[in-house]
Amino acid sequence: MTEKELLAQGYRKYKGKDIDVYFSLEKCNHIGVCSRENELVFDPSNRPWIMVDKASVDEVIRVVRECPTGALKYKLKDETQTKPD
Repeated sequence: MTEKELLAQGYRKYKGKDIDVYFSLEKCNHIGVCSRENELVFDPSNRPWIMVDKASVDEVIRVVRECPTGALKYKLKDETQTKPD
């Protein structure tokens, strides 16, 4: 899926230096997997609540892939498609 498609579906973009994270409030069921897995990056008490550059790219990818609902996606700066599909 492209960034344009995600944004059209209501995902919000959180920019990082090497990776961007996308979040859909509609898809999220607020289980808290992301914040339990890495509270430095995913901290609901902060604004913005996703601070992409507070962890390595590999760590951000790992946590996004743990999201059970698909509310989180990511895109590396040098790629055109977001993941996970």
